[in-house]
Amino acid sequence: MRLIKKMIHKDVNQLEGRTFERKSARGIILDGSKILLLYTKRYNDYSFPGGGVDLEEDLITGLKRELAEETGAKNIQVISEFGHIDEYRPHYKPEYDLIHMLSYFYICQIDENFDNTSLEDYEMANGMVPVWVDIHTAIRHNREVIENQELSMGFSIERETFVLELIAEELLKG
Repeated sequence: MRLIKKMIHKDVNQLEGRTFERKSARGIILDGSKILLLYTKRYNDYSFPGGGVDLEEDLITGLKRELAEETGAKNIQVISEFGHIDEYRPHYKPEYDLIHMLSYFYICQIDENFDNTSLEDYEMANGMVPVWVDIHTAIRHNREVIENQELSMGFSIERETFVLELIAEELLKG
């Protein structure tokens, strides 16, 4: 899968130390210029559905599980690979200095009808909800959050916004 970007968070001074490795799989689900994203009230941002892949899972199995849990999507079909981001950022757990995050993005199709979500407690507490939103609206919103350096801003917003912009450019041709 193509590497679409390597990102090193501004607070990371070196790539050595106690590093937590995490693989994640994220879904790109389009309907014209609308995209299925997660809006998280706590961070005031839009992000891709998907998340960490369990040790015993392959990327596709983890992706389908995460999409079903976070959006209620049914009959998930992986159409193609889009690319991955190789990212280093500070880790919030004191036993680690860094998190090395590999985020794999896949273009998917789903049924029109959805089941209920199965969000984890922290996702519900953060106010995470799946939404269909115009991709340009999501990009504009995330860009404003970044520019304003909102105190609620999470670590993933720059990665998510970069991929949204790349999708708009490559898949929607602007």
